Amino acid sequence: MKKLFIFALAALTLASCGNKEQQTTDQEESAELVELTTLHAREVQREISLSSNLMGYETVNVAPSLTGKIEHIYVEVGDRVAEGADLVRMDQQQYNTTRLTMANLQVEMSRMDGLIQTGSVSQQQYDQVKLSLDQTRESLAFLQKNTYVKAPFAGVISAKNYEDGELYSGQPIVVLTQVDKLKTLVAIPESYIPLVKKGMQLSLRSSVYPDRVFPATIEVVYPTLDAASHTFQVKVVVPNQQGLLRPGMYVTTTIGLNKETVIMAPYSTVLKLIGANDRYVFINDNGRAKRVTVEMGQRVGDDVEIIAPEIVEGVELVTKGEARLIDGVKITTSN
Repeated sequence: MKKLFIFALAALTLASCGNKEQQTTDQEESAELVELTTLHAREVQREISLSSNLMGYETVNVAPSLTGKIEHIYVEVGDRVAEGADLVRMDQQQYNTTRLTMANLQVEMSRMDGLIQTGSVSQQQYDQVKLSLDQTRESLAFLQKNTYVKAPFAGVISAKNYEDGELYSGQPIVVLTQVDKLKTLVAIPESYIPLVKKGMQLSLRSSVYPDRVFPATIEVVYPTLDAASHTFQVKVVVPNQQGLLRPGMYVTTTIGLNKETVIMAPYSTVLKLIGANDRYVFINDNGRAKRVTVEMGQRVGDDVEIIAPEIVEGVELVTKGEARLIDGVKITTSN
């Protein structure tokens, strides 16, 4: 009787353990509810985004070739001036003296024209007067340009270093910057040399105007490379008739290159490994979640390019519920 009781107790214990193991197995095999989407290849235009600073398309330091007193400065910092507008008037004494000399020589030359025809003066005398007139004419043009300094192009006065009556000592009197058209020099990695051409259209963004895209054009592709950084420069021209952009602004220039066929996925499905920079997604592997480490490429809107040997067209990507998954867990969908 005692042996029978022990046997029954052992059988009950084994049955209890079996039920627990079965419950544990059932719990381990419970499937996580997810949503899946089939990956498809799509064509995207390759882009590179590079940062730089804007500059005035042209900047000129207004520095006459004459030393002396500055009689009057017509502009202040921030003034917009048209091409040919008066900027500075220097001391006029030398100019006025040369102008009077020029007038006298013109009278004398007129007299010489009559005398040479009658033979009253020698050819040598005639040539000497003509030479003096030509030299004085050149001197007068030089003095006029450097006494009455005008704007070589339309722009904005960006600096002023003197006041009326001060002696000009070589430092620019004012600085004129063209702002209706800007430029920026962008350093591009050498691997893109075959793809970047003069005349390419680009887009430019500034954090000052986050919702705006400004068109730009590559005007010059520099023929040499920087040996240290392995980059080459391009000169980008940016129209700025509205005056929204300013020299010195920090901008991001996006250059569209060749088109390629890639696999894109919703950016939200790409998870980041805690404590590292590794990125991964989950795909459907015969009813189980498979974690795949991926590299991210170009982002287009809410989608991002994902790159890995397992990521090919036709693979089912987990797009909802991925945060709860571990590698190898059973998954199911509501369909």
